[in-house]
Amino acid sequence: MNVMVPRNQVAGIARLRYCVDNEWRLSTTDTYMPVMNPSTGQQIAETPCCTQAEVDAAVAAADAAFPGWADTPIPTRIQLMFRFKQLLDAHLDELTDLLATENGKVLAEARGDVLKAIEVVECACSTHYLMQGDTCMNVSPGYDTVSYREPLGVFAAIAPYNFPAMIPMGWMIPFAITTGNTVVLKAASMVPQTAMRMLELLIEAGLPKGVVNIVTCSRVEADSLLVNPAIKGVCFVGSTSVGQHIYKTAAGAGKRVQALTEAKNHALVLEDCVLERSVRGIINSTYGCAGQRCMALPVVCVQESIADEFVALLTKFARELKLGPAYLADSQLGPVISAAQKVSIEKAIQRGVDEGAHLVLDGRGVKVPGHEGGYYVGPTVFDHVKAGMYVGDEEIFGPVTSIKRVKDFEEGLAIMNANRFANGSCIYTTSGRKAREFAKRTHGGMVGVNVGIPVPFSIFPFSGHKQSFFGDLHTLGKDGVAFFTETKSVTSVWFSEEDAKQKVSTWDGTLTRS
Repeated sequence: MNVMVPRNQVAGIARLRYCVDNEWRLSTTDTYMPVMNPSTGQQIAETPCCTQAEVDAAVAAADAAFPGWADTPIPTRIQLMFRFKQLLDAHLDELTDLLATENGKVLAEARGDVLKAIEVVECACSTHYLMQGDTCMNVSPGYDTVSYREPLGVFAAIAPYNFPAMIPMGWMIPFAITTGNTVVLKAASMVPQTAMRMLELLIEAGLPKGVVNIVTCSRVEADSLLVNPAIKGVCFVGSTSVGQHIYKTAAGAGKRVQALTEAKNHALVLEDCVLERSVRGIINSTYGCAGQRCMALPVVCVQESIADEFVALLTKFARELKLGPAYLADSQLGPVISAAQKVSIEKAIQRGVDEGAHLVLDGRGVKVPGHEGGYYVGPTVFDHVKAGMYVGDEEIFGPVTSIKRVKDFEEGLAIMNANRFANGSCIYTTSGRKAREFAKRTHGGMVGVNVGIPVPFSIFPFSGHKQSFFGDLHTLGKDGVAFFTETKSVTSVWFSEEDAKQKVSTWDGTLTRS
């Protein structure tokens, strides 16, 4: 990988570069941030905390590249995506292994992360359809109006650690650049190698200089992107507190903002559901990616009449999950991202105990033989979780399930809708009427009917609500293209000799009645 330089003096750790104008540059910083292998707890690389001058250089490169890239015909921009997709397919196994190593997702999940990025690249190959404007002939006698969608300029993309491929190289970059914009990507410092390798492939596919640039840096340098005059918009995925800060700061500076933040997704399990299949779906939704995804399913409202049986099945299946390192094919639950995140999750579990929730299955203190230094938390189940309890109300970002017992549909829906987050929600039932009522009345922006992870295909927007999203236009789909473009309407008239002699009206001929 060109992103690396010879190993540094500390135990053969790979030192990573940043990329500006398609050049992988060695930072002049004195500060490097560790990249760990969560499965082992060992450091595998270090990434630069780029200086302010280096971040500014990335913005300047993107700004300089914008006019030429925006003027590049859209079929040419889309052809780049086709070539990129081919390279991603060819390097799928390599990217899967790299992502699993630095993030800790088990192989199936890591592969899915890369495949979801490829899915967006494929959808971006049809951007020209979504870039089409509107036309109307004779809006006033002799007058025609046409509208166009045009790119804005440089976008800052600030990525999280939990999806190293799908979010930066799926949600953020493909639609941004196929619509004609340029990008400065701040990769997550804990997992930068996947995005860096994917950028190498994008460059190999023919990416012009300056169109996509990548840095890793501290919050200080990242904050500068929010107010840099050359930046026209900001994409962010991360915590609600940071998302609110980014939305307030960047929007206050006149920029477009798309901030996807925390979640506490709830499921409603009714007594008429297909019980075992529903529980297996919830196991996958809750414990997949070690619970480190904003579409995880950490809270389940279960109808009281089946609650005992549900909890018994959930606990049984959770115990059967094989905890292990990301790179072993039979591992079903991998480590969390860091030692600090492990401590945070274990503190949340203890808080649940202290607040009176019934701890049915405790995932603290687990060890994986041969990987004792890894950041492992086992599946955890709380029952009898009540309103106001931390484990049932706040995002933990770990493999923790909270059961809230409810008497019926109405109570369950009311509890779900009382949460301040509204990324997703789902219902398990065989009643079409209740499913339709649920879809209509739930606050969740992405709704599943017997689907535990209702992430839509990428032609649809990823549409979180309430404090799970700050902005006006969501990522992906028509919203995504609209976010990265602005509309220009052009009204024209062509004069005949006689027309040219006529008096010009107050509205210059565009008003059709007096």
